[in-house]
Amino acid sequence: MTDYLNRRTGIHSSSLPVKKRSVSCASMVQRVAVIGAGPSGLTSIKGCLDEGLEPTCFESSDDIGGLWRFKEKPEPGRANIYKSVIINSSKEMMSFSDFPPPADLPNNMHHSEVLLYLRLYAQTFNLLPHIRFQTTVISVRQKTNFKVTGQWEVETESREGQRETRDFDAVMVCTGHFTQPHLPLRDFPGIERFQGKYFHSWEYCSAEGLEGKRVVVIGIGNSGGDIAVDVSRVAEKVYLSTRSGAWVVGRVGPGGLPLDVVGSSRMDALIRKLFPSWTNTVLEKKLNQALDHKLYGLKPKHGFFAQIPVVNDDLPARIISGRVAVKPNVREFCGSSVVFVDGSTIDKVDVVVFATGYNYSFPFLPSALQAKCGYRLQLYKHVFPPALTSPTLAVVGFIHSFGAINPLAEMQARWATRVFKGLTALPTEENMMKEIEKDTAAMYQKFACSERNPLQEDYIPYLDSLSEEVGVRPNIPWLFFKDPTLALQVFLGPSTPYQYRLTGPGKWAGARQAILTQWDRVFQPFKTRVVTEPKPDVTHSSKLSIIMFLSGATLLCCIFYNKLHFASYFSASSFPRSLQLFAG
Repeated sequence: MTDYLNRRTGIHSSSLPVKKRSVSCASMVQRVAVIGAGPSGLTSIKGCLDEGLEPTCFESSDDIGGLWRFKEKPEPGRANIYKSVIINSSKEMMSFSDFPPPADLPNNMHHSEVLLYLRLYAQTFNLLPHIRFQTTVISVRQKTNFKVTGQWEVETESREGQRETRDFDAVMVCTGHFTQPHLPLRDFPGIERFQGKYFHSWEYCSAEGLEGKRVVVIGIGNSGGDIAVDVSRVAEKVYLSTRSGAWVVGRVGPGGLPLDVVGSSRMDALIRKLFPSWTNTVLEKKLNQALDHKLYGLKPKHGFFAQIPVVNDDLPARIISGRVAVKPNVREFCGSSVVFVDGSTIDKVDVVVFATGYNYSFPFLPSALQAKCGYRLQLYKHVFPPALTSPTLAVVGFIHSFGAINPLAEMQARWATRVFKGLTALPTEENMMKEIEKDTAAMYQKFACSERNPLQEDYIPYLDSLSEEVGVRPNIPWLFFKDPTLALQVFLGPSTPYQYRLTGPGKWAGARQAILTQWDRVFQPFKTRVVTEPKPDVTHSSKLSIIMFLSGATLLCCIFYNKLHFASYFSASSFPRSLQLFAG
């Protein structure tokens, strides 16, 4: 890993600013408060440094990583993961745009390897000195002269309980949305008299203690699917209850390659845009050929692209082996029994796991900044509150998409820091509100959004829209004219984040090479046992060549002989006059 860091050169070279308009108070921004040191917080710190700003990151725990830092005991107010978590996105697709992952890391990394990648990122770009650990943000308030300065008062509390208030020119909120478990007990009559144990998936760490138990998992999101599979390896039986079903895909795609690498090109996105209904039908048909979702009781009412699918390689195998049984929604609890809406009952249930999602909230922000438009927060492009007189507060990483969150959060941070500096301007409040309402209506028409899934965006179009604001969107036609080899990779290959470092502000000299070598990094982890092809038998090959040569020569001789014989046979002396005329 050290060699990998030492080999990295030419990380950044700035380019000219793209936008023309400036914001008077935003142009004075220098000190930026970053709240949270997870992936979104880390890339926000780096975005500030790239623009010459002075970030101070407040992290309530004692380490970086956010969601990806595993904890033996869940800590209230912080995201939590379980021991077996494997990232759904492959390493090339989830990397930051100027920091390709080490080639020998697996394509779909264990959470410990994701944390390692984040540590390498923080180390390479010297982010740690800008983080104040064990410091919780209590409140973020506009200063009394906010209309003039655009500044904020940030109140924090140390681990020892000492409070401090500091002034900042801008704030970046990077706290994520997996910290407040949603436990809808009122929707499950009789749960208060349930004789077994129940808890939210946020509390789940491992299957330890569930050996030989009868377990019901409620909810078939990615957590519900993972936990059902994990527990089924030791439990007597696992019942996976789902209200609406889900499309299930694996991480392994055609040829054994990562699925998101082989199906995420710009050309794929263009075809989906031009023929949305057809591509959805074709994909669902292909999925059902591998796994009949109706037969397995998984088929949802929504189309594939309407909601993020369950990514799970093992769930079908656990169902077909009887270790996991798919059930409909729970109607009620009766003692130790669970009754489902179809009238079926499971008796002697020991444990119920509620994989019922999360509530999102930002308790340290003023309530006026948490206004909603439908289910989603009222944020312009999911980043800026439109009502602020000065655009000096940004929410980074609060986004869902058919793609990894790291590149999305990074692009949000790059855009936000340029807005802070006055290099990029936002529309008027009225125009931002109109666009938010328009986008919300389109989003709810296209995607199956809900209170638990408040927003979703198309991955490449969303990145392109933000990169247009930053001035780093790749110009595909120009690339085909200037660099056809690179253009083919950008258009037909996986849409990796390095594309957004080819030009414009933050241009990285290594972006082209990162794109051209991305398949090498995909293939490298598989080379743990190199399978050699058998060497051709030279003697056998020579004999075969001689035989083929002699056979060919014999065939040519036969053709030549027959041609002469044919001509002689059909000579004029052998033909009647009438046939001579016909033969010419």
